[in-house]
Amino acid sequence: MKRVYLDHAAATPVRREVLEAMLPYFTEGFGNPSAVYDLGAQAKEALEEQRAKVARLIHAHAEEIIFTSSGAEANNLAIKGAALAHLKKGRHVVVSAVEHHSVLNAARYLEKFHDFEVTFLPVDRHGVVDPERLQKVINPATVLVSIIHASNEIGTIQPLAELARRCREQGIIFHTDAVATVGQIPVDVQELGVDLLSLSGPALEGPKGVGALYFRRRLRLVPQIHGGIQENGRRAGTENMPGIVGLGRAAELAEIELPEKGPYLAQLRDQLKAGVMERIPYAIYTGHPERRLPGHASFCMEGIEGEALIFMLNAKGIYANTGSACASKALKVSPVLCAIGLPPEVAQGSIVFTFNQDDGQEDVAQVMDHLPQAVERLRSFSPVWRKKMAAVSGG
Repeated sequence: MKRVYLDHAAATPVRREVLEAMLPYFTEGFGNPSAVYDLGAQAKEALEEQRAKVARLIHAHAEEIIFTSSGAEANNLAIKGAALAHLKKGRHVVVSAVEHHSVLNAARYLEKFHDFEVTFLPVDRHGVVDPERLQKVINPATVLVSIIHASNEIGTIQPLAELARRCREQGIIFHTDAVATVGQIPVDVQELGVDLLSLSGPALEGPKGVGALYFRRRLRLVPQIHGGIQENGRRAGTENMPGIVGLGRAAELAEIELPEKGPYLAQLRDQLKAGVMERIPYAIYTGHPERRLPGHASFCMEGIEGEALIFMLNAKGIYANTGSACASKALKVSPVLCAIGLPPEVAQGSIVFTFNQDDGQEDVAQVMDHLPQAVERLRSFSPVWRKKMAAVSGG
């Protein structure tokens, strides 16, 4: 049985080229970049080379990149660090209702422990933040707005440049969680006009345990990890050199391959969407129909439990997910799906497929060989489905 892995938003294999670049830094290149002797100097040089590679991918300056342990840490540093550094201006932050938990919970931390007011900005039925709605909630006390670039649950890409412009005109710091977009679509921090941007190694087919934060020069941040003076005093702790080298190599490869990657993934996504919508009745395609990640297809299958569907597909060698990997074990309805207006009984039938360039049309075909039958079988003993069918038939 061929394995079909379509959950790359949760985890993806480290590319061989990335692994090969990392390996020397576990052994002969083990030096600490803070050390003054030659091994340390060599590690420092390699560290700065990777900083430049990551910066090039998003059209930033090398000195505007801070290495972190993950996208989640980058989000925490951005939100807490920027908000706490600008207390004199005010204590109001705005985040969208479709943010990753690391953003939502960082905002709640500010609310609970630092007396911030937090506005959770609603979205439309496609998960889009309306710039006019943002304009109405910001006020003179607003210090920070954080809007995700694209949701890894519904794939919707936000009108980020316009949202950032509204904030810039009023002197408000703008952060975006771009973990789902960097390496998948072109990301240019200058064109977007953002002040802070988070990215992650695993999302680039790099190693787990490494991420980065872009911060616009001269922006003040309060460190969230205290210790030494690494990362110019903004993030303490001896640098994860193998991970950082892996992130740098992954960024380098992403920059080269991006022009061809997007169209290829979009073709697979659209093939899967067409098959699902044609063969499975009462399947809802979630997220924006056009303005979405190229390798992302998300659905809600009415009348079933998404987790049960995942297990059934797993038995056939097909791997997908019900939404955010960070929330999949919480046994709660996704707040993202609730935010776009889906009732809980529909939202519980969510399934998300995310592709990378190693996937092909034969993988989509294998999914379509098993998905319709799995949905039909689960519906056959679902009281929710029976109730819906009775309502539809007028019984």
